[in-house]
Amino acid sequence: MKKNQPGFLNIKNWAAEDRPREKLLLKGTAALTDAELIAILLGTGTASTSAVDLAKNILQTVNNNLDDLARLSVNDLMKIKGIGRAKAITIISALELGRRRKETSGAEKPKVTSSTEAYALLKSNLMDKPHEEFWVLLLNRASRLIKIQQVSQGGVHGTVADPKIIFKTALEELASAIIVAHNHPSGNLTPSQQDVDLTKKLKESARLLDITLTDHLIIAGKDYFSFADEGML
Repeated sequence: MKKNQPGFLNIKNWAAEDRPREKLLLKGTAALTDAELIAILLGTGTASTSAVDLAKNILQTVNNNLDDLARLSVNDLMKIKGIGRAKAITIISALELGRRRKETSGAEKPKVTSSTEAYALLKSNLMDKPHEEFWVLLLNRASRLIKIQQVSQGGVHGTVADPKIIFKTALEELASAIIVAHNHPSGNLTPSQQDVDLTKKLKESARLLDITLTDHLIIAGKDYFSFADEGML
């Protein structure tokens, strides 16, 4: 069918091997492009744009970078012509499922013995956020991960981390050590005086409970600052 013929933009009028859903059934998920996978999530396009072309438009806004797509909010996606609230929520949900699958994959919980390993576990939760969040890694005596837990969520300029909540969670999970982390949406990795004071407070509180504060990470984009690596613990 030629592009100027009526109905060309409707996926139902395409050859079966060209329709994303049918292509997935015939050839498997690996055969689909990112745009085709997103088109399946969208379901439909607009009166003038197919679902695949609409998906391509979405990807073009982030230079075809899925990591950057994951950083977009529902409101960001709704700024793209043809994307309403329902479509935006569907895309956000799919990306979040992918992130959680990656986070929980593997039969044995990972061992966390360095800031690099801690960052690898935390970056997907913090690197894309436009506001500050505070998270904690709970570890057992063998330094294996018990749980990753969000402690608080704040605004662009900061969030409040309540030690009582952090250690309540640690005690409930019988954690022997913790690594705390928060992000700086500004991209500045330099710890503030508030960050330094909180770290000291958490270290003192942990010692009283026979729990080790192993590290405090500040995450900004694809980089991080480690209090432990810098000798500030």
